[in-house]
Amino acid sequence: MTEALGTPRSKVDFEHLLWQVSHQGVEAYKDESGWYLMFHGRCEHLQAGGICGIYTSRPQICRDYENDWCEFDEPAHKHFELYFRNYSELLAYCKKRFKRWGM
Repeated sequence: MTEALGTPRSKVDFEHLLWQVSHQGVEAYKDESGWYLMFHGRCEHLQAGGICGIYTSRPQICRDYENDWCEFDEPAHKHFELYFRNYSELLAYCKKRFKRWGM
């Protein structure tokens, strides 16, 4: 699952993003349409065969999600402009972006 983020601009924004990618199964990326968090996890409502167990009462975010393209069709990261799989990758980017990061 991915969730759209606002564009991080300040050190505070990136510190928050660093906190987020510090958690297992959370990654961040930027593509042509913006910044996103990607959560690697299985929905508790997913049943055998990939059927949603709460389809008729699913949350709005699930209703809005389009499945026109699937990460099994082609690796999604091929289209990422920036991709941060963990804290250390994002921290290296922050240090390049903000010359005075550690000060």
